[in-house]
Amino acid sequence: MASASSSAAHTVHSSSAAPRKATGLQGAKRRIIYVSLYEAIAIAVSSLIFIAIGQKASDSGIMAVAASVIAICWNLSFNHLFEKWEARQTVKGRSVLRRVVHAIGFEGGIAAMLIPLMAWWFNITLWEAAVMEAGLLVFFMVYTFAFNWAFDRLFGLPASAQALTQ
Repeated sequence: MASASSSAAHTVHSSSAAPRKATGLQGAKRRIIYVSLYEAIAIAVSSLIFIAIGQKASDSGIMAVAASVIAICWNLSFNHLFEKWEARQTVKGRSVLRRVVHAIGFEGGIAAMLIPLMAWWFNITLWEAAVMEAGLLVFFMVYTFAFNWAFDRLFGLPASAQALTQ
């Protein structure tokens, strides 16, 4: 059996090679299903977390939805960029390390956007919002990792993480 790199080299040099065909859910449909499922769960859980730490239910729900809208925009942007980077990698698949890097990158970016918003919305200091976000971050790091793993198991890997097929 040829290695992925020799298969890739063969594809580059052969003009009659069949185009790469990814398996599983791909493209825009994959992203829409991914974001919809991820954020629906995130809104429910984060609303409950805000309420559990003493915020009003109405404020908690609005903040959870606002955070979700921001997260959807970030999610689409971040995952697009991540998959472009991933497609250029010689090692295909999603190792634990790659999944951890993905989760840290996503959650770090979202925290930078949400801390000032939470401070303003809940009328708390940036420090209090950072502490609140740190608690949410722990949950969402685990949630993001587990959700991505489960999503990939159910729907298959995106084309960017699949080995070349002919």
